[in-house]
Amino acid sequence: MAKKNFVMKMFDDIAPTYDKLNHILSLNIDKSWRRKAVNRINSTHPHNMLDIACGTGDFSIALAHAGVSKVTGVDISEGMLEVGREKVKELGLNITMEVDDSENLRYDDNTFDAVSVAFGVRNFEHLQLGLNEMNRVLRPGALACIVELSVPSNPILRWGYKLYFLHVLPTIGGMISGNKEAYRYLPISVLQFAKPQNVCEMMRKAGFEQVEVKAFTLGLCRMFTGIKKKQVS
Repeated sequence: MAKKNFVMKMFDDIAPTYDKLNHILSLNIDKSWRRKAVNRINSTHPHNMLDIACGTGDFSIALAHAGVSKVTGVDISEGMLEVGREKVKELGLNITMEVDDSENLRYDDNTFDAVSVAFGVRNFEHLQLGLNEMNRVLRPGALACIVELSVPSNPILRWGYKLYFLHVLPTIGGMISGNKEAYRYLPISVLQFAKPQNVCEMMRKAGFEQVEVKAFTLGLCRMFTGIKKKQVS
């Protein structure tokens, strides 16, 4: 089964318990990472932005609460989007959530003021294609922001990280969600994700400049940012 189909089926399956488990297993630290990314995005004052791999909508909701007037969230998992739409409806926010493929987005070139991916880019089947699409739908001079889990560089922290992620997380996640395989895949996807310097190089190849990476919480999470190159007349 292609990675894309596997990821779609997996997230459809764990969607009902995803939010609860996400915050429990991250000890709620993920909320502070989202705030930092939202603050970085908000510094560019976007009005119309795209949140790719939006899942159940936590990042899209945070963006709307921060003042982004129009947020579109896309994901390949209809199950995750169903949960997200209910949350958005209860909050009365201007967020549209649609099924779409991060590697073949339906939107025209130069459409959005900002593009984000929060904790989903490691699930792309072809990372370079996804980055190319992010660049294509952004208007020139606009910001792309990627937030992703990562492996600490400190060897002692890395040992504890692997112990938790490869043994504790699958056990707890499997018990609550009923899908232990999903919570085996999720930590492995972090461990196998491209190194930070390689992600930065791929962003430059996609057409971004001023590419930067920042580590949060001793390297447990990293934020990648880049600006779409302005067109030369």
